[in-house]
Amino acid sequence: MINVAEQELGVPYVWGGKSPAGFDCSGLVYYAFEHGAGINVGSYTVAQEGAGTRVSLSQLQPGDIVFWGAAGATYHDAIYIGNNQYIAAPQTGDVVKIQTISSYFQPSFGVHVNM
Repeated sequence: MINVAEQELGVPYVWGGKSPAGFDCSGLVYYAFEHGAGINVGSYTVAQEGAGTRVSLSQLQPGDIVFWGAAGATYHDAIYIGNNQYIAAPQTGDVVKIQTISSYFQPSFGVHVNM
């Protein structure tokens, strides 16, 4: 999943996008898992919360999905790649990129996807 997501670095953010023509946050997660592992994790953040086992931020492993917002009402997600970094399609006017977890915009929890 990480390799697939890395291949999409620089692709523009597109609301509802789920392809290399453009991605939103959950579309990138969906695409990376579908094309990198053959796993359908769902196409929006709340569905993706149920794709595996919930873990705390201290338990994150590369390939886990990180979520922002309360469980059942998440509004953003990304793919954790290790070393306190993740790949995300952040917002309108931006592109898929690697970002660092910070106290300013810290994820709420992670999900380890059942393979």
